[in-house]
Amino acid sequence: MTEPRRTGDQTDQSEKPAAGEGERQPTLLEQMGGVSGLIYSGLPVVVFVLANSLFGLAAGIWTALGSAVLITIVRVVRKEPVQPAISGFLGVAIAAFIAYRTGEAKGFFLFGIWTSLVYFAVLALSVLVRWPLAGVVWNLLNGTGMDWRKDKPSRFGYDIATLALAAVFAARFVVQRWLYDEDYTGWLAFAKIAMGYPLYGLALLVVVWAVRRSDRRLKALREAEERSEAELEERLRLKYGRPPASQS
Repeated sequence: MTEPRRTGDQTDQSEKPAAGEGERQPTLLEQMGGVSGLIYSGLPVVVFVLANSLFGLAAGIWTALGSAVLITIVRVVRKEPVQPAISGFLGVAIAAFIAYRTGEAKGFFLFGIWTSLVYFAVLALSVLVRWPLAGVVWNLLNGTGMDWRKDKPSRFGYDIATLALAAVFAARFVVQRWLYDEDYTGWLAFAKIAMGYPLYGLALLVVVWAVRRSDRRLKALREAEERSEAELEERLRLKYGRPPASQS
């Protein structure tokens, strides 16, 4: 009678994940799609510039769109997240449409330039109204609530992280707008890739710092609050002559 129970216990234990298993947080590179994500993000831009310089604007537009479609298909076949690929395809499609309408290769980059300005404005405004987006988005995605806003040091850390992201988009707009005005299409492509994931990754390091700093502070505050409540309860028991909970 006891043998099946032990076997069942062993089976149950074997099915339980090891301590810490499944708790590993994705690395910064994994959050950005890994090495393949870095390659996929820059491929349509490179293809567009090369095809445009060799065969003209129309060829550049169609090859860029074709490469974006191919990337989406590859992600589906490899069962990778397709949301980044779909977003990238839409971005390439809009950029290609603007290039077609303007009749200039540099028009391919115009959408990204003005998008950077909009992102900068939204991020900076979120800091001014004391709802830094780095903190809002992170805690909404992780379902950890908005307790961090009540802690000034935590909010200040998220302010810095949000401003770091804003600085990235401001730099993109200033540099790429200047290259656009000077008709440096080749350098525009280089700047778009170099100021994409690599620069964004540096800003994400600041976000990670702010998250860890806030998590440590909030954990310490919760523990201190629990200790204070326990001490208050014990003082009340002593004052009114109640036995401790363990003896009741």
